[in-house]
Amino acid sequence: MSQAASRHDGRTALIVDDSEDQAHLLQVHLERLGFTVSIAGTAEDAIESYRRIEPAVAVVDLLLPGMDGWQLVDAMKAEVPGSRLVVTSVLGAEEYPTADAVLPKPFTFRQIARTMDSIFPTG
Repeated sequence: MSQAASRHDGRTALIVDDSEDQAHLLQVHLERLGFTVSIAGTAEDAIESYRRIEPAVAVVDLLLPGMDGWQLVDAMKAEVPGSRLVVTSVLGAEEYPTADAVLPKPFTFRQIARTMDSIFPTG
């Protein structure tokens, strides 16, 4: 389940979540905020996607099948250091890796908008 995002446009987002419902909800909200969104259901798919689109931001769920979100965050920091990283999970925030922002689940549109505003300040 993925939409193509254009490379280097500054408003591309990669959602990495194995829950289709959560990924779709994030997609709707991020598109409402003006992002072009790609979705990956696994960290392995995300690696292929971020190498292709170099997203401005990636929203990474920590609890993924196979390679987990912690490993993916480390890989993204090394390979696409210009991408902003937002970590999301049902886990307590104290368990999150270092990232540009955190988005604990469940989240609301307002929380997503505030998070994006904090990492992409305008004016």
